[in-house]
Amino acid sequence: MTGQTALVTGANRGVGRELVSELVRRGARRVYATGRSLAALEPLVSDYPEKVVALHLDLQDATSIVEAASVATDVTLLINNAATLSTGSALLSDRATMVSMVMTNTFGTLDVIRAFTPVLESNGGGVVVNVMSLQAFSGSNGWDGYSASKAALQSLTQSMRPALKLLGIRISGAYPGGVDTDMIREFDTLKSSARGVAEGILDGIDAGEEDIFPDGVSRFVAELWRRDPKQVERLFADPDVLVPMLQEAHGRGDIVLA
Repeated sequence: MTGQTALVTGANRGVGRELVSELVRRGARRVYATGRSLAALEPLVSDYPEKVVALHLDLQDATSIVEAASVATDVTLLINNAATLSTGSALLSDRATMVSMVMTNTFGTLDVIRAFTPVLESNGGGVVVNVMSLQAFSGSNGWDGYSASKAALQSLTQSMRPALKLLGIRISGAYPGGVDTDMIREFDTLKSSARGVAEGILDGIDAGEEDIFPDGVSRFVAELWRRDPKQVERLFADPDVLVPMLQEAHGRGDIVLA
């Protein structure tokens, strides 16, 4: 990360905040920390006043995305971390809520990539990382809209890879398991620390990985998925089976939380 200029969306809390801090610790030249509220980003700027620049960027506001790209013209590493989550069954949830998640998590992220592709290309190429979730591979009951939005982003990540490669831009996906953040604090599952996941994502970037599994749970599930995707689908559909299995694997030492 030494000498890189990075931009992190959704940097006001959780994994996004830790990504900014870890990028600074690893020697980034400058980090643009973006979010919907500049006031929420002030603590990060105060911690690293010579390195961190706060920018307004809202995935639901195309103008803010274009304006951010016009300011952050030296970016070489783009980390798309911002997302929204509303739970509920696809059969019962308000349609507008489902559409909002897809428009934010999928098409909002796509808008950011489209806006910053010319920036990365003009700087000699670079790296794009889309922070998704294991839910991109297998959805869970009640997470229907979120899972669909992340699965769509996973497909877009793969689809854009050849075109971006021609421009000297590598695009990767990061797929963390449960993270101890406000977004899923109420859910009973194994959770890694936000800092540990941020470190795992940056380690994956450094290693040149296209598919980054940044924590113990995600690596464990990824191995299951590679062997038998349908098994993972069935497990994610039944948390009464999945959660005890993960806890048992953690107890054996097969899963080490980040």
